[in-house]
This record gives sequence, C-alpha cells and structure tokens, in this order.
Amino acid sequence: MAPAAMTFASSLSDAQPVSYWLDDPAKPGALPALTGDERCDLLVVGGGYSGLWTALLAKERDPARDVVLIEGREVGWAASGRNGGFCAASLTHGFGNGLARWPGELAKLEELGDRNLDAIEAAVARYGFDCDFERTGEIDVATEPYQLEELHQMFEEATGLGFTGLEFLDQDALRAEVNSPTFLGGLWDRRGVAMLHPAKLAWGLKQACMDLGVRVYENTRGLDLTASGAGMSVRTPYGRVFAHRVALGTNVFPSLVKRLRPYTVPVYDYALMTEPLSAEQLGAIGWKRRQGLGDSANQFHYFRITADHRILWGGYDAIYPYGGKVSAEMDHRPETYLKLAEHFFRCFPQLEGLRFSHAWGGAIDTCSRFSAFFGTAHGGKVAYAAGFTGLGVGATRFGGDVMLDLLSGERTERTELEMVRSKPLPFPPEPVAWAGIGLTKWALARADANGGRRNVWLRTLDRLGLGFDS
Repeated sequence: MAPAAMTFASSLSDAQPVSYWLDDPAKPGALPALTGDERCDLLVVGGGYSGLWTALLAKERDPARDVVLIEGREVGWAASGRNGGFCAASLTHGFGNGLARWPGELAKLEELGDRNLDAIEAAVARYGFDCDFERTGEIDVATEPYQLEELHQMFEEATGLGFTGLEFLDQDALRAEVNSPTFLGGLWDRRGVAMLHPAKLAWGLKQACMDLGVRVYENTRGLDLTASGAGMSVRTPYGRVFAHRVALGTNVFPSLVKRLRPYTVPVYDYALMTEPLSAEQLGAIGWKRRQGLGDSANQFHYFRITADHRILWGGYDAIYPYGGKVSAEMDHRPETYLKLAEHFFRCFPQLEGLRFSHAWGGAIDTCSRFSAFFGTAHGGKVAYAAGFTGLGVGATRFGGDVMLDLLSGERTERTELEMVRSKPLPFPPEPVAWAGIGLTKWALARADANGGRRNVWLRTLDRLGLGFDS
C-alpha cells in the first residue's frame, strides 16, 4: 500500500462498524413481538419514517382510529437510522429532476414540499422530539467549472420561474461559509433543508405514536398479505393482523404487493463519521452556519456537521447487488470506506490527522424517476409509497398523507397530482438490470471525468426519463 493510502487507512483504524446515529445510549429498547391475532382499523407495515409518519398522521386525523404498526426488526434500524440527516423540502429529488418530469405542476410540488417541511418542523416542536433539528439549508457545491455553470443556470431558471430562497455563492462567498480548496462556488437553498439526528427522529415518532394510542410491535415481520372478508389480513411469524385498511411503508424491502417489486432496486450507500473536531480544527473550516453540503458530480458526496462537532461524509459509491437482494453482508464495504477517507482529506486537507469514529452502510430504495411513487391495491384497501431515493427523511411524511388520502378515497390536492397518479418505468429482470445499471454507473463516472459531457447511453436514458441514483 502506498504511503498516502496508508495514511487514509490509519484514519479508519478505530472506526466502529455501526451507524453513529444508532450507537447512542438514548436508543430505546425493543418492544415485544406480536403473538396471536390483532384486529384494527388501519395496519401500518414498516417502522421506518414512512410507516411512523403514516401512523402518526392517521391518529392526528382521527384520534378514534384504531392503528397497529408492525416492524420486522426495531423501529429506525434500517435507512431511517443510517442516513445523513438531511431533511429536504423537495418531493422531486431536487428542482432539476422536478422541472424535467413535471414542469406543469412543479410550482405546486414545491409549495407542497415547503408545507411538508414546515409541518415536520412544527411536529418536532409540538411533540418535543429531541433530534437536533436545525433549519440551516443546504449548499450544492461546484468542484469543477462545468458544475459551476450548471448551478448558475439552475439558479437563473429557478429565479426566472419565481422561486425564492436561493442564493448563488461565488468562490469567495462559499469559502467564507465553509473553507475547502476544492470549492469553486455553490447554490444555497437557505430554507429548503433541515439538519437533524435521524435515529432520534425515528425514536421520537415511535414514542409519539404510542402516546396517541398506536399499538407498535417490533421484531414482527409481515410475511404475506391476503384479502379477508371486507378487509385484509397480514400474517406474521407468530400471529396475524386483520385490518380494514393497510398502508405499506416497507420501501427497500420486498413489497407485500408482489407486482410492485420491479419498480424499485436497492442501492447501498456508505458514510463515515469523524471524531469531534477541536476548536482549532473548527476554526480552520468555518462552517459556523452548519448548512448541509453536497457536491454536484454524478457520483456525489454529501456532508454535514453534527451537534457535537463531528463531520459526516457519505455518498459517492452507489452499489447495486446482483438480483436486488438486500443483505447484511452489504452493510460494510472497506474499499468504499478507504475511498471516502481519501476524498474527505482531499476536500479538507487542513484536517489531516483527524480520525473516523464510525463507518457504516445501508440500502436505499431507488426507482427509475428518482422520487417516490404511490398507489393502491386490493380494490383500494391497501396503499403504498416507495422509491424515495435518498430523500425519505422529509418526503415520507408527504407519502404518509398520500397513502391516507388514497385509503379514504378522498380527492385531494395531493391525489390529483400527476406525480401521484403516474408510475415510473420498472427495472428489467436480471441479468439486464445488472448490466444496465453497471453501464450507467460507468457512463456517469466518465461524465464526471470529462467535464460533465454525457455519452450516447446517458443521453438516451435522459430522453426516456430513466436513471439510476442514490
């Protein structure tokens, strides 16, 4: 191993192979599994953000509604406890993706996204969630000249359409906010993103649900879904739940509605967390306003500073397992950790000698349009939301509202959206999916290395509205 690589490797020598967020003494103990049969008005399957928000919103809409939530492991153990803690208003995976796919309703989607983030902030205050919520915004960072041009063009398009809250930062202005020699400029969305502790948000939602009367069962996997009289039945390892209506918040895990499975694939994403920075180290990078940051490459990094002055550094590698199987073996990837460490010190050379305390990975559910899709099954008795593609910290609450609207049969401003009424294209079966995703990843890396120039393959995908992202 070369000396530089040895230096990067040594920064990882004490890193614990567990999510920093879940490695917390505040983590609540597991609730008992369901044994025997349960009956309820609404069954929510999945104890991540999607299921938790759905259950909470269901009780807020109708406190008398009898709600049960089942979770296959423990609440928040999967993506909800392993993400970067970026809670975005965007429902469309960013302004550019929304403009390309739903230009006619983008203004409404942006408005609904802003309202959704406002509602999350209000819920944090109302229920007293101790989750380090800070509405600091996010800066999209350019590290190559072509990225700076693209960000400026996006700024001009957004402001030309009447969107506010964006600020274009030149190199000096950006480095005054966060100091890296790699930064050429950026686009700061001042209000559209909040930073938070993702696991504590999940745990707070769990407690709020229980306080409102939701019966939560952990270590209770939903095994199959069948019609039962006027309602539905979900079989679990030790019992069954009979419900009038069912909301599926299983996301990356195989849907109990089997026809939905080709619409999502798992993508493994990885992150590092540093030890706490000293006052001198903090002074060397600035970052006093604690914004979230993400670079603008196709293979991008996301990074933020925590309440206890650590830096989370994640992204870049998006790993698709052949066959789309979710496996614990994929949760750790030392070669990716080493790559991330090298990229970190390239971005912040002034932090040489800093060490990483945690290194982890986990699966994200992605779909071919990069943003959630919705629908019903079994004659409207089952609703689902999936495909959030990394933006589930915020958009799952909106998805919960959509599922409840659909289950009630209501026509709302949400259910009338083309985004809600349409579906992405499904991924092809293997080995075509593996080959296509591999070719796309190669082409994206080539574009990053060639001034953003997209080859014939990527331009064809763009025309078809297809893609692969984390």
